[in-house]
Amino acid sequence: MSLEHKLVSSSSPYEPIIGFSRAVRVGGIIVVAGTAPVGTGGKTVGIGDPAAQTRRCFEIIEQALKDAGAGLEHVVRTRTFLTDVLQWEEIGRVHGEIFGSIRPASTMVQVAGFLDPDWLVEIEADAVISDGDGDDNWQNAWAPSDDTGIPKT
Repeated sequence: MSLEHKLVSSSSPYEPIIGFSRAVRVGGIIVVAGTAPVGTGGKTVGIGDPAAQTRRCFEIIEQALKDAGAGLEHVVRTRTFLTDVLQWEEIGRVHGEIFGSIRPASTMVQVAGFLDPDWLVEIEADAVISDGDGDDNWQNAWAPSDDTGIPKT
């Protein structure tokens, strides 16, 4: 079984420096890298406003998912990193606006800081879609299988 491998760029100024992609799709699995509230031109969006920064992160994530052939409705996990745990509710409310009915597995963690001190939040997301081969058993992408498609134990 050969899985499609697609790299998605968001033109972040950090991508070529660090050597990463905004998202990577392998088969039906899409992993979106840590996404900061960066606007066009590389400037931070919503300085001092955790809700505005969270919305910007999700705009970037949504575009990366779209470029990889998915949407927010395919997200199964998010990881939210914030610099001030006291801002969790503002950040969490925006997450809830977007994922209230989808309800992916989610983690929120306080960190010491980010590459840009104006960033208050950074978010990662994982999504799962059909890889187009008619086999929606996404577990097969994670585990070796024989010709039956059943993961080996």
